[in-house]
Amino acid sequence: MQRRDFMKAMMAATVTARAAMGEQAAPVKPPAPAMPAPGPVPWTRGLSAVQPLPISPLAADSIAGVETQFFSDRQLASLRHLCELMMPAGNATPGAIEAGVPEFLDFLLGVSPKDRQESYTRGLDRLESEARQKFGISFADTKAAQADQLIRPWLRSWMSDHPPSDPHEYFINIANSDIRTATHNSQQWAEAEVARGLHAPDMDVYWYPIDPLLHSEEGHALKRRSN
Repeated sequence: MQRRDFMKAMMAATVTARAAMGEQAAPVKPPAPAMPAPGPVPWTRGLSAVQPLPISPLAADSIAGVETQFFSDRQLASLRHLCELMMPAGNATPGAIEAGVPEFLDFLLGVSPKDRQESYTRGLDRLESEARQKFGISFADTKAAQADQLIRPWLRSWMSDHPPSDPHEYFINIANSDIRTATHNSQQWAEAEVARGLHAPDMDVYWYPIDPLLHSEEGHALKRRSN
């Protein structure tokens, strides 16, 4: 006997037995009145407007591919150069390019909130425009010293819950944080750490560093000598 046939027989037997004994179903109690919603408290203000991001199914073939999904070719070229400058490769650790960060951010921004998308597109377009105005070349073609003139004036130290308010300043510092975080959490970085006999570093940092030296081999050596 299949499971559903067995359950039907059990239900029928129960109903027949209750009818024979003259049982009556217990009265259904009315639902309790709804309690009024509590007033807002400081740590919940502003959370009601947060909506989960829509998740659409992705085909396996599209996940395996490396084609760009969000940025234009020019914007992606600028992002690649920004990754090279903000997270270069070390002697024993991969940089953002080796870790595939530009491709990852291209995917991530494609499913990010609109304000985050606009921050990146406006920021990359501004770097391109300023490079052409100041040096007559694309931002992707700038030397490190030239790019430094466009980037460093906007770098700030900032707390994790108090990012810069100026739109371009916000982009430069958020991009800096995103590039470093994506590199440190990549498979390539983890493999490099294991090869060196080290564990992956803890990235739960309250203050975001702005100097690339802090995460370089030279920076770690200076810290060891100072201790």
